[in-house]
Amino acid sequence: MSSAFSWIQSLGPAGIVLEAILLTIAAIALLLAFILLRRGWRSRLFRRRDQRVIKIRRQWDDILSGAVAPEAWRDDRLSCDIVESMLLDRLELADASEAAALVACLRRSGLLDLRIQHARRLVGWRRRRALASLGRMRAPEAVPPLAEALDSRNLGHVMIAVRGLGRLGFAAAATPLLDRLVAGRFKTLAAVPIQNALLACCRNQPQVLVPYLDRADPETRPILARVLGELANGDLTEDTLVLLACDPQAEVRASAARALASAPLDVALSVLGALAEDDEWFVRLRAIVGLGQLQHPRAIPMLIEGLCDRNRFVRLRSATGLARLDAHVEEVLDLAEARQDRYALQALLSELESSGAMLHHVNRLAGTGAARETAERILLRVLDLGACRLLVSALGGHRERRVRFAVARLLARSRAAALVPLLERAQTAARTARQRAIVSWVLSQLRTGARRARNGRKPRARQVPAR
Repeated sequence: MSSAFSWIQSLGPAGIVLEAILLTIAAIALLLAFILLRRGWRSRLFRRRDQRVIKIRRQWDDILSGAVAPEAWRDDRLSCDIVESMLLDRLELADASEAAALVACLRRSGLLDLRIQHARRLVGWRRRRALASLGRMRAPEAVPPLAEALDSRNLGHVMIAVRGLGRLGFAAAATPLLDRLVAGRFKTLAAVPIQNALLACCRNQPQVLVPYLDRADPETRPILARVLGELANGDLTEDTLVLLACDPQAEVRASAARALASAPLDVALSVLGALAEDDEWFVRLRAIVGLGQLQHPRAIPMLIEGLCDRNRFVRLRSATGLARLDAHVEEVLDLAEARQDRYALQALLSELESSGAMLHHVNRLAGTGAARETAERILLRVLDLGACRLLVSALGGHRERRVRFAVARLLARSRAAALVPLLERAQTAARTARQRAIVSWVLSQLRTGARRARNGRKPRARQVPAR
């Protein structure tokens, strides 16, 4: 060996290069040996874990019922981790009765107490793991250790605790979150996780948030207002909603508008009507959405005002709310036309088409009596206002023959000049001779009616061709 080193040294600079090559080869060999040993070790661990999972699966019912003593598996770290993972995974999809049995197994086996101890004593990633497990256990005993973690200096632990309290979903879990939020301890955290946690905790009891609104500063008050707006129900007092609607912050007023949709009708109409005239566009938007959700005829004048709003989104949501008032379509069309705002009228007609409200009236043409007369009257009015494409499409594409013929007669009566180019294109694109004949008949009736109108004579109605 000494002679080999002497020979390498005798090579001079070439020996240095040779030494570097040999060292590189040795390092690569060691790295490959480490990778192979690591893969062998991990495959052994995985095989061992798979065997243990199969064994636990065979005893799963006995583990849940307590027939198998917890000491038989809890003292083994691998078995304990497997059972805990299986319990927590099952809890994610379990219903109320099954969840109660799983939580009882966590208590009886001591896993819940073990994770509480780890969350209070361990540090680093072990504590984060314990906090995450506690948040998935759905046990009220997990609230105190998670609340203690909210005061940690580690922001990662605080965020995991916030999410864990939200996953528990208990009203009692909202109290530590609200106390620290109002005290200003969450200023370095993002608002969305806190808001989601409060939504989950206060879903059944939104009244928990009301006492904290007065104590909140201008930075945290919008967060509480957004949560309250999401969860608002009929149990909230009118005074609370009115005070939120008069708040100087626009975000709070917008959240109040969202909550007012569940308030009594008189209060909702008056307060939402005032918010629909707010200076901020998103407050007006929320108010218009709330008025549309009421679906009451007393909200029509306010929605008409929103239909003429200077903001495009407010106009579109006003049109959506008006299109839902199926029993008052004629009144809505009259009021919209009286405003002489072509943008507002176009938004309303487009929403009537896209929402299916106009198609509903087209389908009613197959009926008889007052319902059919009302549908004809509404569709004729819509045609006069310029909405022609849907009826031209129904003329050749509706599945019912009676409706197609009724639409043809309706179009022939309308005398709308805007129909002619649409019908000419429909005639060219017709797939069958019958469709082409019906479209041609409508075109001839429109042209004949136009000539008779120019000559001062009354147009004569003819029968729609059956073929």
